[in-house]
Amino acid sequence: MSKPNVLFVMTDQQRFDTIAALGNAHIYTPNMDRLVRRGVTFTNAYTTTPVCVAARYTIRTGCDALTTRATCNQISPPLPGQAETMEGRCGPYLARTMRALEYRTFGIGKFHSHPTFEDLGYDVHLHSEELYGKGERERDAYASWIAKEHPHFDFVETLMGERTEMYYMPQMSPLPAHLGVEAWAAARAVEQLAVKDERPYFGFVSFVGPHPPLAPPIPFNRMYDPDRMPSPIRGDLRVDHMDGFIPYMNQAIWAEDVDDLRARCCKARYYGEISYIDQCLGHVLDAVERRPDADNTVICFFADHGDHLGDHHAWQKESFFEASAHIPFLVSWPAKLPKDAKRDDLVCLTDLFAIATGAAGKLETREGHDVLGVLENRTAPRETLFGFYGPPGDRRFKIMVRQGEWKYIYFANGGMEQLFNVAQDPHELTLRNDDAPDVVKRLRAKAVERLSKPDGAGTLDGGDLLALPHGPVRERKRVLQFDGSRRVLGFPERPQDVLKDWKLRLPE
Repeated sequence: MSKPNVLFVMTDQQRFDTIAALGNAHIYTPNMDRLVRRGVTFTNAYTTTPVCVAARYTIRTGCDALTTRATCNQISPPLPGQAETMEGRCGPYLARTMRALEYRTFGIGKFHSHPTFEDLGYDVHLHSEELYGKGERERDAYASWIAKEHPHFDFVETLMGERTEMYYMPQMSPLPAHLGVEAWAAARAVEQLAVKDERPYFGFVSFVGPHPPLAPPIPFNRMYDPDRMPSPIRGDLRVDHMDGFIPYMNQAIWAEDVDDLRARCCKARYYGEISYIDQCLGHVLDAVERRPDADNTVICFFADHGDHLGDHHAWQKESFFEASAHIPFLVSWPAKLPKDAKRDDLVCLTDLFAIATGAAGKLETREGHDVLGVLENRTAPRETLFGFYGPPGDRRFKIMVRQGEWKYIYFANGGMEQLFNVAQDPHELTLRNDDAPDVVKRLRAKAVERLSKPDGAGTLDGGDLLALPHGPVRERKRVLQFDGSRRVLGFPERPQDVLKDWKLRLPE
């Protein structure tokens, strides 16, 4: 059999529990359901560093955050002995690796790299980033397409909806559905899938949604009745906020005081975003099916991380609660893999590198696991999965150990730890530290063993996990996200200053 095509489709901030075919009776996702039926669903899939930049570098390198040094949305300096550059530490990026394996490569959508327009190795690379710094709006493929092809909408400062204080306010897209960023990405993907080329393709389609702002276009903005949405699931506040990053982030994105009504409205718009993406995804899948090599096409559908959506008194991500770290992960290859199958193996974003290179005939696992080998009974399943967040030696640092039905989380901030049985308690409402001390001891030892490697420098103290004095993880402040490309950087000192360079023109 010839080399298969490989298509990665990623959403941003989509929870694991948002696909109808996997049990969510509140949502409409016929095309994600198609992918469930097309292949294998991994029900225990995780992002090992639940935030945008870090997750993306894990995918494109096949390496964990301690190697990439992207342990949050910033990249830390390399450790002594580590190479200065990302590819020096990890090896060539995935797209560059697939190109070397004689694949035609294209990347479309949000990539959130540092720098923004970093060369990631694609033959065709079309960006649709969320925010624009100076000079970036003109270089962004989607924003420049709006400016050129639909200039009557170019006045819109934030093309995907308002951010800042409106982050978790229900909104409607400023653009019609056919001009939204997700439809644009799907259209560009369809074009690439129609290219005539003797080489197989490796494509990466990275949708921006359902990452806030929660601004689906008409008619998706009125698809879900908030009164039919379930309210957030909260535990004991002392347990929920043991992770000090949660109250920090709630305040940063203006969500420290969200009542259940607003939370249900937000969930309705979040689901609307997912259903909009699902319709766009359908066009991409149709384009795959139109090709004669459809059955010899590997499709991986996944998210970079989830969203708390008010669960655990939390919004955004960056925790190891299931709502944040547990992700959808669908793998299909009709020519070789079973259809409509479920697997409970522990898998993660780090494994995507091995899926692509393994399918291409030159397996390179790096720091991931050979998922295709597991499916074909050539490789034993992973026994223990680790997650990392925050710079080592910093109060933000935490580690997750997932093994069997247990999840252990350790916070450097105060040296606190949590143990949950996620099989018996999927919402993580009952702390099991006291009644399962042997499990705590075993998984803590696993964490120490993992962090004893050279890349764990700064995380241990005398052979045990580093504990820092408990305190704020970061200085509390609001995050302001306006249109930096147009020098809109924040609220004015005086309201009238907004009108300084603006004049009302009446319609003729």
